[in-house]
Amino acid sequence: MKITLVARPQKNIAFVFFLFENDRIDAQPLFLFLEKPEQDYLRGAEKSLALKERESRTLIMPGSGRKIITIGLGKAADASVKKMGIPHRMAVQAARAEKIERFAYWAAAQKTSTATRETYEVAASNAIMANFEFVKYKTPTPEGGAFVKEIEAVAAKLPQHDITEGIRRGIVIGEETNACRELSNTPGGDMTPAILADHAVKEAAKAGIKATVLDGKKMKTLGMDGILGVGRGSDAPPRFIILEYMKGAKNEKPTVLVGKGVTFDTGGLNLKPGNHIYEMHMDMSGGAAVIHAVIAAARLKLKKNIVALVPAAENMPSGSSYHPGDILRTMNGITIEVLNTDAEGRVIMADALEYSKKYDPALVIDAATLTGAAAVALGQQYSGLFTTDKKLEERFRELGEAVNDPVWPLPLSAEYEKDIKGTFGDWANAGKPDTAGASTAAVFLWQFIKGYPWVHLDIAPRMTAGEGDYLAKGALGTPVRLLVRFLEN
Repeated sequence: MKITLVARPQKNIAFVFFLFENDRIDAQPLFLFLEKPEQDYLRGAEKSLALKERESRTLIMPGSGRKIITIGLGKAADASVKKMGIPHRMAVQAARAEKIERFAYWAAAQKTSTATRETYEVAASNAIMANFEFVKYKTPTPEGGAFVKEIEAVAAKLPQHDITEGIRRGIVIGEETNACRELSNTPGGDMTPAILADHAVKEAAKAGIKATVLDGKKMKTLGMDGILGVGRGSDAPPRFIILEYMKGAKNEKPTVLVGKGVTFDTGGLNLKPGNHIYEMHMDMSGGAAVIHAVIAAARLKLKKNIVALVPAAENMPSGSSYHPGDILRTMNGITIEVLNTDAEGRVIMADALEYSKKYDPALVIDAATLTGAAAVALGQQYSGLFTTDKKLEERFRELGEAVNDPVWPLPLSAEYEKDIKGTFGDWANAGKPDTAGASTAAVFLWQFIKGYPWVHLDIAPRMTAGEGDYLAKGALGTPVRLLVRFLEN
């Protein structure tokens, strides 16, 4: 989708009006570009256009046939940059429903340059996300898909450098979020660890990022028996993906992103029930997110040192699968007692977190669809946030709200360590049944990264789009936008 800044909209293009409560449509700058009969018609329809927040209307102008979409923004006093994402998703969704391929809306500078850039970054990225649908496996129909091809942001005068820059950045972030969603939505039969690694290498090459992939032999040399153990039951061998984007100062410690890359999770010998196995091709969503967050950083030319690590494995039941009761020795020598083969994500992440230490990182951030317990606690509204650093906790919450990628803190405390003490190994990969599952999983990971600044994002609650997201069904692309905003700040 193309998004451009223009001084005058195309003739007869559809218009989108974003209206606060009590706004008059004839007071909107875009109204002046309508023909007089269209203006008169809209003035007559004024009452039907008085919208509450997150309401929309679509009207067709008599005579011209121009389509008008109005989106309710709620009270003007509650306006903020972070609230602009959903209305732009709604506008694109409404346009798609009406098979509108092009529309225009009014763009105005905000109080500061930063606010202007961030407003239009959020607007553009969310519009692009709303224009995505996973149709790779659908047979094309004669009428084609209903997608928006072009959006015009109309400004009073040009140039508007901050608006243009915001749109440019938003396009990059939206495209990489959608690339993450495309990857996560790909069926497990077409997404093995090797395929995920090949994708990462190919996309990294385009972005000028160094990519390295470790196979089983190399991982065995490094002692990564956590990853190898989980992948043992599959005919598709595991991989360890390393992306290095080093464009910061030479003495600057990197930020390391670690993403869970379980390309399909059956639960292993502790097989998942049918109603929980269907979407498990998306259990590599954390890996997809960190891959595309680094690619977005490269496309935005951030002057940062960033590393992405993705332990990729397929968790399958077979005669060679790892078993409940097995003891796996990880890269740092710590042993894991396997109580449940369906708690595999934390096992492969343990090796990846240990590997991250070789970079002497300034900060390690991991993203993983780790626990159903996080979804039970938070619903689909927030990802779980775990860190012992209160400043990082506040920063991630603030930025998550700003980019519509929200997170909520859950406990990370040594008090939970007693629940994962192993009987025959150092640590057990499962805590007490039905008790603080998200926190015990986070505390398990913590054992492999203590002594380093660390943030754990349990993105299981936000793995798929839910009601009120105004996005197509399937992967949500969490937390690409949050990671990019944090990295650039």
